[in-house]
Amino acid sequence: MRLNRLFAHLLILTLAVAVTAGTTGAPAPSVVGDWPQWRGAERNGLSKETGLLKLWPESGPKANWTISSLGEGYGSLAIKGDRIYVQGSNGSASTIFCLNRADGKTIWSAALGPKVDEGRGNGPRATPTLDDDRIYVLTENGDLACLRANNGSPIWRKNILKEFGGSNPHWLISESPLVDGNKLIVSPGGKDASIVALDKMNGQVIWKTAGLSDGPAYSSCIAADIGGVRTIMNFTARAAVGVRASDGKPMWSYDRAANGTANCTTPIFADNKVFFSSAYGTGGALLGLSAQGGEVKSQEIYFTKEMMNHHGGMVLVNGYLYGFSNSILTCLEFATGKKMWAHRSVGKGSLTYADGMLYLFGETNKVGLAEATPTGYVEKGTFTINDLGKPTWAHPVVAGGKLYIRNQNMLTAYDVKGK
Repeated sequence: MRLNRLFAHLLILTLAVAVTAGTTGAPAPSVVGDWPQWRGAERNGLSKETGLLKLWPESGPKANWTISSLGEGYGSLAIKGDRIYVQGSNGSASTIFCLNRADGKTIWSAALGPKVDEGRGNGPRATPTLDDDRIYVLTENGDLACLRANNGSPIWRKNILKEFGGSNPHWLISESPLVDGNKLIVSPGGKDASIVALDKMNGQVIWKTAGLSDGPAYSSCIAADIGGVRTIMNFTARAAVGVRASDGKPMWSYDRAANGTANCTTPIFADNKVFFSSAYGTGGALLGLSAQGGEVKSQEIYFTKEMMNHHGGMVLVNGYLYGFSNSILTCLEFATGKKMWAHRSVGKGSLTYADGMLYLFGETNKVGLAEATPTGYVEKGTFTINDLGKPTWAHPVVAGGKLYIRNQNMLTAYDVKGK
């Protein structure tokens, strides 16, 4: 208890320092090339960048800048205007950093709660979520904060595990909060609170999933309209689920694409269909969604063992799904599940898409570029980054003509703009 009180005092002091150190002006307005949350503006891993390199030099694209001040962690980036937001650690604190986009230098930082150590890697796993002049951040220990994006000063905060009776999963909370209208959606996994909606302005509870008490997985929610019914979808610890966005009513649950170890991958939605996938020998499924009487029902269209996506995510491009099935980069026809090709590529990893290309980040430090085409694997460049002793699990980001690669305390911005 004395340690907790001491940390609370340190947290208050750190937040005060963050506010003092930060600039007082608001971040620059949103521009083309922003990446405001986990997996981009639409949470689908697709960048709208154009005019990018189609072939990398043998040594890889030029690095514009590199920093090594982020501490420990696996989270990706949120980018808006002239600023980058990323979670990491500072000593014993789980921390958010606001960086200058031009050179990576820290503008402000704020401690959010205690850093948690875990055998597979310490520190935060999530990506901040930007919304107007606010930023929402969830730590590996369940500390949820709403901060002012310009200087990091706190607006409201709470611990979702304590408030909703959830338990931290084995490899720690990895969810990135979802803003949907006036709601902030998170998945504490407590009794009748597998998923909850909070008022994004003050943190007050809007709804909980009465009747759904599954523990949390390691994935992040998405939202979609199906036949006029706004639906929140995510993995829990035991199933893929859909709940009604207006009141949190659980509408459907599907356990075949889930496993009992770690469900990590954010679902992919298109054309009233959603694809869920997990590893550990499981696979993926495409579900058809239809609205009936103000609720959404799901029906399996197909199940496949050809996409066992562990943590690296998937992207849907022109009707084809790309992702790592365990360690093999795989292309499936979305509508049918037909496997188009598979290739070892950079080994097991994560990916994002921009301007006709797949940007690949292998967990053993190899970065790659390949064409997003169903006709076969066409590699257009690779390079290797420094091995810092932990797997490279942070997803790559392509924004503003730059490729951002985060590896533990290091973040590098590469110039991938075509000449």
